[in-house]
Amino acid sequence: KSRVHCIVNTMGMSMTDLQQDGATFATGPQVDYLDQLNVPIIQGIFSTGSESDWDKSELGLGPIDTAMNVALPEFDGRIITVPISFKEEVASAVNGRSGKMDARLQRNIPRPDRVDFLARLSVKWAGLRLKTNAEKRIAIILSNYPTKDARVGNAVGLDTPASVVNILNAMKDAGYHVTDIPADGDELVHRIIERCSNDTDTLTEEQLRLAAGHVTGKQYKDWFTTFPKQVQTELRAAWGEPPGQVYRTGDDLAIAGIDLGNVFVGLQPPRGFGENPIAVYHSPDLAPTHHYVAYYRWVRDVFKADAMVHVGKHGTMEWLPGKGIGLSNTCYPEVTLEDVPLFYPFIINNPGEGAQAKRRAHATIVDHLIPPMTTADSYGDIARLEQLMDEHYQCQTLDPAKLPMLEGQIWDMVRQADLDRDLGVDEQPEDFGDFILHIDGYLCELKDAQIRDGLHTLGEVPADDQMTGLLSSLTRLDTGGIPSLRRSLAEAMGLDYTSLLDEPSLPAPDPIPAQLAVNDDTPVRTQGDLLERLELLSRTAYTLLDAGGFRSQDVAGTVEQLLGTSDTQASQVLNYVTDTLHPALLKTTDEIGNLLRGLNGQFVPAGPSGAPTRGMSNILPTGRNFYSVDPKTIPSPTAWDMGVGLADALLKMYIEEEGSYPEMVGLVIWGTSAMRTHGDDIAQVFSLLGVKPVWQEESRRITGLEVIPLAELGRPRIDVTVRI
Repeated sequence: KSRVHCIVNTMGMSMTDLQQDGATFATGPQVDYLDQLNVPIIQGIFSTGSESDWDKSELGLGPIDTAMNVALPEFDGRIITVPISFKEEVASAVNGRSGKMDARLQRNIPRPDRVDFLARLSVKWAGLRLKTNAEKRIAIILSNYPTKDARVGNAVGLDTPASVVNILNAMKDAGYHVTDIPADGDELVHRIIERCSNDTDTLTEEQLRLAAGHVTGKQYKDWFTTFPKQVQTELRAAWGEPPGQVYRTGDDLAIAGIDLGNVFVGLQPPRGFGENPIAVYHSPDLAPTHHYVAYYRWVRDVFKADAMVHVGKHGTMEWLPGKGIGLSNTCYPEVTLEDVPLFYPFIINNPGEGAQAKRRAHATIVDHLIPPMTTADSYGDIARLEQLMDEHYQCQTLDPAKLPMLEGQIWDMVRQADLDRDLGVDEQPEDFGDFILHIDGYLCELKDAQIRDGLHTLGEVPADDQMTGLLSSLTRLDTGGIPSLRRSLAEAMGLDYTSLLDEPSLPAPDPIPAQLAVNDDTPVRTQGDLLERLELLSRTAYTLLDAGGFRSQDVAGTVEQLLGTSDTQASQVLNYVTDTLHPALLKTTDEIGNLLRGLNGQFVPAGPSGAPTRGMSNILPTGRNFYSVDPKTIPSPTAWDMGVGLADALLKMYIEEEGSYPEMVGLVIWGTSAMRTHGDDIAQVFSLLGVKPVWQEESRRITGLEVIPLAELGRPRIDVTVRI
């Protein structure tokens, strides 16, 4: 059994090997030793810059420090904290003969208050390992933006209330003192709202008095005097004298939430008020209210939380004013959270915003699965339009006299659904048959779009239709050396899959492959209709495998049933699903399992992040402390294909409007988007310039750029001005 409760690491860089499937621990005795210790590793930062430069900087740490001491250590699953030392010039060496200065001597000089913060945080982490679960006090915080009762627990892609109930039940099973657990998420939300909420439109004086906790005016003023002078000045300037005017009952500040034994489930307070709540929510300058600061201090000093769990993307605390990375004691994430260990269940496809919490709030991310996915299909006016088009198709041969009437009805429906603007048509076309094909192709694109099919619940494995729908979404695009299932099926039937995607309005080839002619009631007119059939065939494949428990021995029979013959590519995809992807989805239970590991003061393993439906299904399973991205893998091969398509579409649109190629294009690239897609936008820039990344096959890291010959490019190179 390990005698070490926590490791503080001051070395930069990473101990990991970046393999094709993401970052994995390097091999060797030192790594095996750390793995056996199974303790949190806290990163204390030795800055290469001076203290005065850091003190004056809004950014905090510079690019070199961020890379060496933040981004790379995240690959190891380390917990990012603050700079505890700075490099200062302490003396100069002078040549005795010439009298000239030969060198400046530098030393690492500690910053006492940052060392103290790191030590206190480390002790809190060690305490999670030393205390029994029955002794621990845990605060679970739900976001509440905007501050309406209807938005309690609002988070991207996550059923937060149901997830909290799952966490509470798992904690109780693990020996935590949890009482009176709500039966479901609805009961949890109603109990919080009835006790005391953030919604000032419905909040009563009685609810303020009945709140789960209160901070007296004297108590907050005593805390206030301990804040740095700069913080006191800023809070007074923004919100007046302490304790402020919001969420008060008498001189006390109300704490919204419910207490369930040694677990407190609370609502994150609004960070401010004003005519533009969105601007307040994201303001980089506006200090949080007195109530906001008091709320977090109550959790730490009155409830005495051993750890805090923020559930779902995303709250406001990690976005409060202060340095970007490498915080000081005047930065508001530290003013509020202080030294409490923070765990943050966060959607896997948004590493950019998750990195904020990791780097500004020493958070340990426990990433969660995207919501179940399905195709948009048709409804309302779109469904009625499709019915009219089907009738038009039948009347062409059976009752041509009705065609003018149907064409008028179709045009009216097109305008009613505003599709005329989407299609760029101002009046009813004379060649209506060709127009029908364009409508059909466009509707197929709309129906084929991926949309959410509900919300994910933490720790729950997708089942039945949600499992098959998600697997279909995850294998739509090539993943590394694994081809897309739809592409594999199309090519096995002799179809040009790229043409189906690029030209959905083109007439379908004749004859239609027998495997796709499964429903005579729904005519197949266009290539877009064939795409729709391919999607159904993909889902059928997963339904068949699901019936047998996703066994690899069933793959050959499934392919034979779908295609009437064997096919190497389709078998490769389905074997990847049975052997790798489906088992990874079964590990979705790690989302709660690894959260409990962290609350036990154990190591939460690191893992990659991004959008698994964008050709990155290899980043699964979830439940990991995700790192943002390896910059040397951007753009990925899949992102390159997407970027080329984006560039081609942009140039096609410009030529149609202007009649020539542009000389210069301006693009805005967002870091979060680049992380999520692994570089679609960056690939678009490269494609416009006429250069292509060169990837190392083993690691998928980029080793250089290759100039595409003009003969191959088939167009001029386009200059690009980029704002990042």
